[in-house]
Amino acid sequence: MTTALIQRKWHTTAEVAEMLGYGLSKTKMLVLTGEIRSIKDGRSRRILPRYVDEYIERRVRQAEGDVA
Repeated sequence: MTTALIQRKWHTTAEVAEMLGYGLSKTKMLVLTGEIRSIKDGRSRRILPRYVDEYIERRVRQAEGDVA
């Protein structure tokens, strides 16, 4: 018998806030303004891992653009 490891398919806003080291209110604002994409799941918002990656990559590009 093999054991399957289930990987997370999406994250809550609170989980993303912790991952990024942001406060929950800042993360919720980023989601509401669309800076971090999300999907609606019932009454909740869910954030795909690739949406977090996109946000980080965009922030890095902006930071590197400010230096150049």
